[in-house]
Amino acid sequence: MLNSQINQTHSLSNLVPLQNPFVVGDATTHSSSSAYSPAILRQPTTTKKSNATRTRSTSAGKIKAITIPFLTKTTVKGVITIQPAISSAIAGVGIGGVADGVSDLLGRSFLLELVSNDLDSKGKQKTVKAYARYEALDFDINVYTYKCDFDVPEDFGEIGAILVENEYSKKMFFKKIVLNNNITFTCESWVASKYDNPDKRIFFSDKSYLPSETPEGLKSLREKDMESLRGNGQGERKSSDRIYDYDVYDDLGAPDLSLSLARPVLGGNDHPYPRRCRTGRPMSTKDPLSETRTLLPFYVPSDEDFSEIKEVNFGARALYSVLHAVVPTLDAIITDKDKGFPLFRTIDMLYDQGVNVPPPDNGLKTVLPRLVKGAVDTVDAVIQFETPATIDRDTFSWFRDEEFCRQMLAGLNPYSIQLVTEWPLRSKLDPQVYGPQESGITKEIVEQEIKGFMTLEQALAEKKLFMLDYNDLLLPYVNKTRELNGTTLYGSRTLMFLTPTGTLRPLAIELTRPPSDDKPQWKHVYTPAWDATGAWLWKMAKAQVLSHDSAYHQLVSHWLRTHCVMEPYIIATNRHLSQMHPIRRLLLPHFRYTMQINALARLALINAGGIIESTFSPGKYSMQICSDAYDQLWRFDHESLPADLISRGLAVEDPNSPHGLKLTIEDYPYANDGLLLWDAIKQWATSYVNHYYPKASLVESDVELTQWWDEIRTVGHGDKKDEPWWPQLKTQEDLIGIVSTIMWVGSGHHSAVNFGQYDFAGYFPNRPTMARTKMPNEDPTEEEWQSFIKRPEDALLKCFPSQIQATQVMSVLDVLSSHSPDEEYIGGYIEPAWAAEPAIKAAFEEFRGSLEKLEGIIDSRNVDPKLHNRSGAGLVPYQLLKPFSGPGVTGRGVPNSISI
Repeated sequence: MLNSQINQTHSLSNLVPLQNPFVVGDATTHSSSSAYSPAILRQPTTTKKSNATRTRSTSAGKIKAITIPFLTKTTVKGVITIQPAISSAIAGVGIGGVADGVSDLLGRSFLLELVSNDLDSKGKQKTVKAYARYEALDFDINVYTYKCDFDVPEDFGEIGAILVENEYSKKMFFKKIVLNNNITFTCESWVASKYDNPDKRIFFSDKSYLPSETPEGLKSLREKDMESLRGNGQGERKSSDRIYDYDVYDDLGAPDLSLSLARPVLGGNDHPYPRRCRTGRPMSTKDPLSETRTLLPFYVPSDEDFSEIKEVNFGARALYSVLHAVVPTLDAIITDKDKGFPLFRTIDMLYDQGVNVPPPDNGLKTVLPRLVKGAVDTVDAVIQFETPATIDRDTFSWFRDEEFCRQMLAGLNPYSIQLVTEWPLRSKLDPQVYGPQESGITKEIVEQEIKGFMTLEQALAEKKLFMLDYNDLLLPYVNKTRELNGTTLYGSRTLMFLTPTGTLRPLAIELTRPPSDDKPQWKHVYTPAWDATGAWLWKMAKAQVLSHDSAYHQLVSHWLRTHCVMEPYIIATNRHLSQMHPIRRLLLPHFRYTMQINALARLALINAGGIIESTFSPGKYSMQICSDAYDQLWRFDHESLPADLISRGLAVEDPNSPHGLKLTIEDYPYANDGLLLWDAIKQWATSYVNHYYPKASLVESDVELTQWWDEIRTVGHGDKKDEPWWPQLKTQEDLIGIVSTIMWVGSGHHSAVNFGQYDFAGYFPNRPTMARTKMPNEDPTEEEWQSFIKRPEDALLKCFPSQIQATQVMSVLDVLSSHSPDEEYIGGYIEPAWAAEPAIKAAFEEFRGSLEKLEGIIDSRNVDPKLHNRSGAGLVPYQLLKPFSGPGVTGRGVPNSISI
């Protein structure tokens, strides 16, 4: 009944007359072009040639016959699809909402203007205008449909662009415009109201052109469109803007709220960092170097804003709900912010019984069905966590040394492990400040732990020693962090040995505290022990290392190396690569929604007092450590997967090995699966680039491409502009390497460090984000030592995150690890511009086929009993680089872009 009523409403709406664009107002306003007379365009449309028309004219008292030929015209029909804002779709569920929405549409329209690829005889653009008329709202696919008819002269030439003026008072999301002569304009873009922005929006057809190949009629539009995206670097950005400009990270602090929330500016000589998108908000009154903060809406260029066009349960909306509803609720009900978990079974209750909270009145249960569940008595709601896959398969996996090491190869952070190539281990920090540089891990300790397998020298020569090394990165922050309440920090090194079965075995953990005003350097080496005291100290040392690895994973492997470094690529692409540029069209799927999720991170995750600072060990120094990692460690030429593996000693070039690399650890699940995905991406990029650039000179002569790459290096990553390792951009191979790296970072790299977060860290003893207490044997009082001896389990629980920290992190990780129902997976959807070019379409189908094969290869590896790092009793299969996934927390799936 509802559907029939709705359909009646739509059919009636078609009877309401719309304005006639060629009857009212100044006729010249709606002319097709300066080349075509408005009077002629008002004649009846015909597709047949007509006889000449004789017209009488009076001049100097004489009647003279003149001949004006009719131009032969063809009616070109266009269909425009508009996606309603999500708020409109929600409001339109009832009859009243639909009726209101339709009535709002009537009487308004879009003015469309076709542009020819050719110029007229006077060197001017040829255009034809028409108004669009509203047709219907399709509830099945949730789009509005508009139609328009263009009277196009016979000699108009090929249509290459369309200009759009939005007559409504609000911005509208254009999905596509399709003409009945097989020309499509894929828009996927917001068009601002003409009252907000009087400039007409420019859309180009799906045919791609290099700058040197641009049709004459489109050249000025090509440059004008990019100029509109660059802006002038002035003023505060409005929500309707589409301006892409650069700024430093000067909006993480909130000094106007409290000086304790002031934070250094990231970006510049003091704290090198990539650039973000400029918002232009006023500067703080208490700190003129800091930009004022804001609540939503948080400016991003309008085409980057998914808040109104994605589904209601899209991941970022769920994340926002967690940050602004679940986290404050947990904060309110847990009154003792320092209270830890008294027993391990108390931790288990989070999954068995959950946490009672007041019933949400904001639809939270709909957005977060995994977390928020109804209580039996319906008075309260329950935040109940799903049991993570690692614990569901093996309750005690987190306790075991072999799993501790295995997860460095097949867990959440496979980016930190490196080959030991020099001995003895030494710090590079100033010994006058940080104490002796020599590591406490000696040859004798290593050989005692290897227990006769081989000598230290043999282990080094045969590439059997590996390490997590967070010593020099963290040591400068140890004393500062220890001044904060409820946390501690060490510099750390973890040494491992590659066994004959291909698995890793931990040998030693070194924890270091640098000298302070009243204490000398403290350094201790822990080894797996067989006595009770030593065994518990070893477990607590592992907890300290895991808190370091958790912080490094979140700040560097995840945020810095994917989210953060990607933003300058997105900004430069929009500023310098035209809509019709083939490289822009190759990269665009890997950029979708990243800037919006980054803005949300600046709002509530990486900001002063945000989730990262309040739940990870480095606290307020977290982003400074991130800046140090960028300064000391990040290199674009190491961001491709092969280069990353080689730089860490995990692979060497070998033309006789698969992928051209010989892995140092043969059973390295992340590398094994990742190289298959990398090869598929690079082959797709190779076919694509070589099609549009059949010779190297086309790469060098592409002015847009040159400006794009120059701005990425000198502005977007300007603090590293003078580094010698930046790749050149002169040949097809150079371009293939650059775009493959960018595509990999946005897809494979991000998936490997993101979608396993809940599986591996949802049970926080497996990966604690915070170590709140120092080691029991670091300068203990007699009372502290005896307390540890009496109940070591209590000491470990006190070291773990508090109840509020743990539940907040678990809530966020649950959402970050989840795929939305409309996730856009790599190789899953062919872009219209790719489908429009037969050679590119064929290359994409080959790419898709290789990804489907990858799925099967990964499945077979996960059941191979010889691969001990991915197959065995209680192990979670390594599936993070399987290309496709269903919705939810699945621990697999590679989306095109960083959208959560």
